Amino acid sequence: MPGYSSFRRRLREWYESSRRPLPWRETEDPYLIWVSEIMLQQTRVAAVLPYYGRFVKRFPDAGTLAQADEQEVLAMWSGLGYYRRARNLHRGARQIAAQGGFPSEYEAIRALPGVGEYTAAAIASIAFGLPHAVVDGNVLRVMARLENDGGDVGSSAVRRRLGEEAARRLDRSAPGTFNQAMMELGATICLPRNPRCGECPVAKFRKARLAGSQNQLPVKLRREVRAKVREKILLIVRDGKVLMQRRGGSEGRLAGFWELPGADLPGARIVSKLGEFRHAITRHDYTVEVYSAKVKGTPPGYFWAALSTLCKFPVTSIAKKAMRWYQ
Repeated sequence: MPGYSSFRRRLREWYESSRRPLPWRETEDPYLIWVSEIMLQQTRVAAVLPYYGRFVKRFPDAGTLAQADEQEVLAMWSGLGYYRRARNLHRGARQIAAQGGFPSEYEAIRALPGVGEYTAAAIASIAFGLPHAVVDGNVLRVMARLENDGGDVGSSAVRRRLGEEAARRLDRSAPGTFNQAMMELGATICLPRNPRCGECPVAKFRKARLAGSQNQLPVKLRREVRAKVREKILLIVRDGKVLMQRRGGSEGRLAGFWELPGADLPGARIVSKLGEFRHAITRHDYTVEVYSAKVKGTPPGYFWAALSTLCKFPVTSIAKKAMRWYQ
């Protein structure tokens, strides 16, 4: 298509000179790329970086991860959120180990647990050079402004239309570099608010800039409604150990995680309020009140966990925050 070759060249030159030095960009190992892409789902790069380093040091390949205990995998992930991702990685590693290596075809990558079209396209293009365009939130924003498209990006039809245009622009000779450049452009220049158009390497191709509509795009009509929740939890410490319970099941959001008891714990006697903090989970905003309490014996379903060893086990983020009040 006319102009596409110039667009690709400018984008590639900018990316090669300006990209952030992220560890998963220094490898073509599909396992390491897979881990990074799963971690980056709905999570900022700054939050992922320390977790990624620790995780791949402990689990450097699919075989090592496949053999690990789920509790250890969850403990390594604890605090990053969206824990289904950790379970999917664990299941996927066992699937990879069973089939003798990481799949190298798009459909086979797509078949791994927790891998959707976007993640499969990223892994396939970056690790194997397959011509699949990545369409995440950053790319959708870039495409909406390139095309001056005022459609609702929450609509599947609009997302499909922008995805098709991204596929037409894809540099098929270097799809991995092109996809990473598009994502980098959205993450660092084509920002949701106050885009840095003066620094954009492909500004002359942006129809929205010419129309002066870049700050109004992309359009997203559906607004997320967040529920407000107030919760009370108890911090009960005895002889260097804290009273906890383990969530049951294996598939729930925090299944298998350790948490502090609620204020309805039978036989508990509240001593004082230690403080409160806010915590956000998916579509819920929590205000958590933390109380110091005492209890006789060990209530059914609970156990005493040594404070010095909690880092080795999956503890909920709310429990971790609450234990900061312990002195």
